[in-house]
Amino acid sequence: MSTAILTGPPVPGSPLDGHLRSLGFDVRTAPDADAARSLLASAPAAERVALVDSRFVGHVHALRLALTDPRFPAAAVPGALTAQPEARAALLRALTAVTDDGARTQAEDGARTPTDTAHESDRASATAVAPCEPLADRVATEIDSEGTGVTRPELGSLVAAVPADASAREQAEAAVAAVDDEAVRLRSAVKARDGFFTTYCISPYSRYLARWCARRGLTPNQVTTASLVTALIAAACAATGTRGGYVAAGLLLLFSFVLDCTDGQLARYSLQYSTMGAWLDATFDRAKEYAYYAGLALGAARGGDDVWALALGAMVLQTCRHVVDFSFNEANADATAANAAGKAVVGTPTAALSSRLDSVGWTVWVRRMIVLPIGERWAMIAVLTAVTTPRIVFYALLVGCAFAACYTTAGRVLRSVTRKATRTARAAQALADLADSGPLAGGVAALLRRPARRLPGPLPFLIAFAGGAAVVATAAFAPIDGPWPVVAALGYVLTSGLAVARPLGGALDWLVPPVFRAAEYGTFLVLAARSEVNGALPAAFGLVAAVAYHHYDTVYRIRGGTGAPPRWLVRTIGGHEGRTLVVTALAAVLVTRGSDFPLALTVLAAAVALVVLMESIRFWVSSGAPAVHDEGEPA
Repeated sequence: MSTAILTGPPVPGSPLDGHLRSLGFDVRTAPDADAARSLLASAPAAERVALVDSRFVGHVHALRLALTDPRFPAAAVPGALTAQPEARAALLRALTAVTDDGARTQAEDGARTPTDTAHESDRASATAVAPCEPLADRVATEIDSEGTGVTRPELGSLVAAVPADASAREQAEAAVAAVDDEAVRLRSAVKARDGFFTTYCISPYSRYLARWCARRGLTPNQVTTASLVTALIAAACAATGTRGGYVAAGLLLLFSFVLDCTDGQLARYSLQYSTMGAWLDATFDRAKEYAYYAGLALGAARGGDDVWALALGAMVLQTCRHVVDFSFNEANADATAANAAGKAVVGTPTAALSSRLDSVGWTVWVRRMIVLPIGERWAMIAVLTAVTTPRIVFYALLVGCAFAACYTTAGRVLRSVTRKATRTARAAQALADLADSGPLAGGVAALLRRPARRLPGPLPFLIAFAGGAAVVATAAFAPIDGPWPVVAALGYVLTSGLAVARPLGGALDWLVPPVFRAAEYGTFLVLAARSEVNGALPAAFGLVAAVAYHHYDTVYRIRGGTGAPPRWLVRTIGGHEGRTLVVTALAAVLVTRGSDFPLALTVLAAAVALVVLMESIRFWVSSGAPAVHDEGEPA
């Protein structure tokens, strides 16, 4: 239970008390600021508290947005302010300061002479005096001034006001009656930016499913779990290898995506955000998609078609696309901040063209569709699964994702080389964390840090690219049971360390983490495919899945502002260069011994998955985990 303190004299017939109780608040009244401070001090320290002016007129959802969103320590709309336990001390200090200011003003009024009062009376007769600012608003301003941020949610057409007189109250009540609170709440449950398929084929009805879930007490985490289970059943249906199984798999995959949209809409509709929900939402999409790839590969194998290489290739390509997105966004987040601070950040012709294209309605949807976001991608996978074969599904995925990757990466490279921006140390550190360098590359970086500082701007990326291309090419063309793949992997250790030996603040340094991902995953894929050992490709699929989970986990920790996973974890699982060296060495030693190579890959995958999952679960269920909710739709 939370406590809401109504300040000021009661307003007869006001529904405010009932609105607050419907939002889960225990309502108490305080005639003045001193009484409000006493009630605040007596409320349990672990409770959320709210100050609400008794004259408040507005929509229930406006109060809900201000008073019940768990993501913000303090939030306010006109006439209402809330503070969670971590902001309670700031609220009490602000309320004390406001109360003391009021007491000083009264004392000064009492010390005025009759002449002063007469002069003020004359001025009042000629000037309309503004009504007193609501206590909640004054306290919110005081909290802001002392450095504790108060979030003020966007209300749009919703009303939140504190009318000064009966006439203003009638006008505010008329404004409330003119806007359908529930319709606004349903609309705001849908993400502002979504793909074409999601916007026009899913959200028109999934929002009502979200409301249905909310009214029955279901939580977003339960819906997220249901989406995962549905996708896993779809993967099992695909693994049967029958046409009926494929049709059922396609239908279930689409329904899983409906639930995937519903869980976020339910979270926004009911403001049920949580750290556990952030973790589930951040990881289950990838788990569902990659499990479905595995199901298609198993189904194809039942029909005599081996498509494990295609399945692994699709997973590698999709994961590398995401790393490009994440790295570019992290590198440029600070460039936007620099622009706001007045530093030299110049627009680019590419950005100008993008803005012009966005000004034409239909081009916005075309540009969102050609990058094959999750809605379009899952729809394509589901339809092709039902009517074609797994091989055709993977061919379409590889072609579509490759085109989308080229389109988005080319545009970002053009923006980067033509844009003058100042990046901060935070951006460089985020890229270094995304690079996932282990102890070997870290040792090389420490040795070469001084000469690396003299490298020209684009050279770190070019060095990383050369080392990654060399290790993949050697794995593809040299005998895998010979020494050359291992030699190339040792060279990759050196180039990887040199690439990160200086801060990644260059224009193209955001490409370094994607190059590392492509080199590591590509080496695993090529070695497993060329070994021609039964079970090597499925084992490599599991290893890439385990490592990719670690990389996604890193991304969402950085997005939440808590930094990368602890260094001991990165050292334990070897870093990207260490894992690449280990796998090439295993291939050189074990590939001629048949089943030993896939067994070694399976053991390595299980070990990485165990360590990464244990640390990830520990972090995301801890009190220090951020409530990150992705409002954009990843490609």
